[in-house]
Order: sequence, then structure tokens, then C-alpha cells
Amino acid sequence: MQRILLETPVEVRVTRLVILPGLDGTGTLHEDFIAALGTTFATVQVMAYPADAVLDYPSLERWVRAALPDQAPFVLLGESFSVPLAIAIAADPPANLRGLVLSTTFARAPVPLSRLLAPITRVAPVHGVPLAVLRWWLLGRWSSPALDRALRRALRQVSPQVLRHRAGLAMRVDVVGLLHRIPVPVVYLRASGDRLLAAGAGRLITRNVADCTCLDMQGPHLLLQAAAPACAAAVKAQAMRLGW
Repeated sequence: MQRILLETPVEVRVTRLVILPGLDGTGTLHEDFIAALGTTFATVQVMAYPADAVLDYPSLERWVRAALPDQAPFVLLGESFSVPLAIAIAADPPANLRGLVLSTTFARAPVPLSRLLAPITRVAPVHGVPLAVLRWWLLGRWSSPALDRALRRALRQVSPQVLRHRAGLAMRVDVVGLLHRIPVPVVYLRASGDRLLAAGAGRLITRNVADCTCLDMQGPHLLLQAAAPACAAAVKAQAMRLGW
């Protein structure tokens, strides 16, 4: 008697995830989030920006575009400082871009009076900011010794001049006019305890993107770090819904 073995088809993931990191740009703060994603994507790549090169948003956009997957389908995740980059790329997307995830999001100067304060960043002692201030601003009640150490370690890998320059860029940016051009689905992770962004920063995006799913997440500005399992679960659910 011939035996016929019936095997359950195994879904093969082909879509990649590319992460554009926050202000530090080191790509060292996403280990827990990536681990929690499991096999949601075929691969996960975190971009690491040049730590000692003063680059504006257009220059960074060219740098990122050159490093994106050539043919494999991918989803782009922009975090905080990198969200304007992600928006610019999605507004003029590569043919293999399948979707956009935005975490702690802004498309225009994110804090009140930020454009007036932007020149101060040229001389602000970034590495000299007390850890207690960074903890309150970026982590709040989600702070932990491990997150504190990881944040400080990441910031120390980058030139103070570069950090000041990036902070100034974020305080002057305005890519709202590009939002209506985004043709792919957008998932927006909004942090409930974000002390850095004004409340209207996210609403500006949800009002101007045709296909945008807004998910309220419990966490601080450093959402992917402080709430990694919950964020990964949310992204996984949306990836399944959207066929990523």
C-alpha cells in the first residue's frame, strides 16, 4: 500500500521590514522589538546613520533610499526623528514598498514653539543633559535601569554636533504637504504617555493620509523600546490584516 503524506503548507514570509531609527540613529535600541516580532517578516533591518556626518533630511533620504531592498517587498517603519524621512520616501515610493509604520509620529515641528527654539540646539550640550531629564522626557514612568543605560550608550556613540543638528532639523521640518501622496497603507502607533510630542502631531497625519490606521499604545515617546512586546503584537496583527 502506498502511503501519501499530506503536509500542511508552511507560509513563507517574503516581506522585509526596514526600520529608520530615532534621533540617535545608531540602530541599537530595537533588539527587544525585533525579537518580539518573531517571524512576522522575512528579515528585519535597522538602518544606522553616519554617527559623525552632519546631514540634512534630503541627504539622509538619499542615503536611505540607496540602502533599501532592490526588489524584495518591504515595509518601512519610521520612528520619531525618522518619520519625516519615511513620509518623504513613501510619498515617492519604490515599486516594492508595501506599507508604512509610523511610531511616535510628527510631520511638522513636533513641540510648541519648536521652530523658535531650533537655533538653541546648535549650542545645547546634548551629552550633558542630566539622565533624569532624558528619563522624564523620553521614558516617564516606563523608565528602567536597562532602558536608561541603553539610551545613554546610544547617544554617546554619536557626535554631539550631529545630535544637535538632528534636533534642529526635527524642530523645523514640515512634510505635511507630502502626506496625501502616500499610496500605501499606513499604521500609526501613538504613545499614550508621550511627553515630547504635542497632542495634535498625530492628528495632523491621520487627517491627511488616505489609508491610516491609528493604534493607541500604552507607553512613552520611546515606545518601541518601552513597550516592545505590545508594539510587535500590534504590527504583527496589522501585517496579517494587510497581507504584508
